Amino acid sequence: MSNSTLSTFTSRDGDNLALQEWPLADEAPQRGAVVLVHGLGEHAGRYEHVAEWLNAQGFWVRAYDQYGHGESSGPRGGLPADDRLLVDLGDVVESTRLRLPAGLPLIVLGHSMGGLVAARFVSLNPTMADGLVLSSPALDPGLNAVQKLLLAVVPRIAPNLLVGNGLNADFISHSPATVKAYRADPLVHDRISGRLAKFIADTGPLVLIDAPHWKVPTLLMYAGGDQLVNPAGSRAFAAAAPPEVVSATCFEALYHEIFNEPAADAATVFGCLQSWLDAHFPAP
Repeated sequence: MSNSTLSTFTSRDGDNLALQEWPLADEAPQRGAVVLVHGLGEHAGRYEHVAEWLNAQGFWVRAYDQYGHGESSGPRGGLPADDRLLVDLGDVVESTRLRLPAGLPLIVLGHSMGGLVAARFVSLNPTMADGLVLSSPALDPGLNAVQKLLLAVVPRIAPNLLVGNGLNADFISHSPATVKAYRADPLVHDRISGRLAKFIADTGPLVLIDAPHWKVPTLLMYAGGDQLVNPAGSRAFAAAAPPEVVSATCFEALYHEIFNEPAADAATVFGCLQSWLDAHFPAP
């Protein structure tokens, strides 16, 4: 049974974000904190198993439903301002840091669109996080020529128009149970606005521009078999970033949600994460 708590986090513009926390037991030594950022169309609750694993490693975990997702405010897939997701992450990180004992590290872990948001946030605010973990980040959304043409027009004339996001749930995981649960989840949606689509398309290249000057210790894990984002974006980031700062691992046979693959494959992913955490943020 989960020991998580659900509360409301009020953003600086007054909107409510659903905030989920997985605290450590009172007697457990605390190693640090992890702020977890979910992907497009989903919500923080889908990462309960990741949070519980991090708890077992000694990390207090906080995750929130991004604007327009899960139980947070806003139309599904909407985005009221270009920087809204970055501002919200900054607010949650700042709130977390204030509650974290001095000297302990704060790590941001982002998946897919959440990885894109996390990477851009850290590139703009390198002193606000001590570490970054990227899971299949949407550094290259893999747009075709027609989609690129639409993005050149729709955000200008109808930035709040909501359309289907085009994600095929069959390719989130090789696990049929995971795909079935995703499709049945009432908090999962398939909407995206013109402004949000443009944010995703525009932000990946900005992260790649910053890659050669990357300062925050980063673990990049991505799927070679990803059909929801183009793994070429992760490869380009890994090639451009300083290897002493960014550790990159490609899981060639896996699908997009690397933490949600069948048990044996997921264990390899968690093992990679554990090795990186032990090397950069060892237990006291």
